[in-house]
Amino acid sequence: MQDQQKIAVAGATGRVGRHVVDTLREAGHRVVPISRSAGVDVITGEGLAAALAGVECVIDAATGPSPEQQAATEFFTVAARNLHEAASRAGVQRIVVVSIIGCDRFAGGYEAAKVAHERAHAAGAVPVQILRAAQFHELVPQMVEWGTQGDVCYVPKMRIQPIAARTVGQALAGLAVGTGLPGAPDVAGAPAEIAGPQVENLVDCARLLVGERGDPVRIEGVSDPATAELYENGALLPGPRAVIAGPAFREWLDSAA
Repeated sequence: MQDQQKIAVAGATGRVGRHVVDTLREAGHRVVPISRSAGVDVITGEGLAAALAGVECVIDAATGPSPEQQAATEFFTVAARNLHEAASRAGVQRIVVVSIIGCDRFAGGYEAAKVAHERAHAAGAVPVQILRAAQFHELVPQMVEWGTQGDVCYVPKMRIQPIAARTVGQALAGLAVGTGLPGAPDVAGAPAEIAGPQVENLVDCARLLVGERGDPVRIEGVSDPATAELYENGALLPGPRAVIAGPAFREWLDSAA
């Protein structure tokens, strides 16, 4: 049995963070949730010092309120700086950060904000391990919700290899407690990658989702000239060293239903 560790999770109530919390607690570790609802704010720094007292590792799965590049960049860089300053003072040994596969191939948008996030962490005083994940299965219903206008839903044309948020949460927990990421090559200084088992088209996933729901909305694929070449030609797909983990989107959808 693993030794019990005290681990802080930034973004503990978020899409990935809540699965990290559940995984760590199920394994018997002490979890410190970092979220505004818990009285801890990574932007203002309120409560951080107390939250990180005695913590061995911090998992940064926090996200800001806006996907817009400038706002997201400001959130990520400020949060990373505050986490490192408080973690360094508290004697935290390491920080594990979740990022996005292919983010370094983009010059703008949310992906560019994640690159800034990675760099801010790399510049900090505490050793960092980055896990780049593919798009979550949970992105599909969110994109359908955002894109629906009347009886039509506009979804970006995008090739992805999606993965369940819970699977990523479990991987982050393993990295935090030192059991590692099974199947990942040991490449010093390089971010690890994790993706689902099957390449998908986001438009096809959206059509499958609304079909399962019995939703009459019509899915239309759309392209943004600024990102179409990257999105449609595989910039978000994992490299050959990526860890592949299920379930596939259809399996996830069936289990959710």
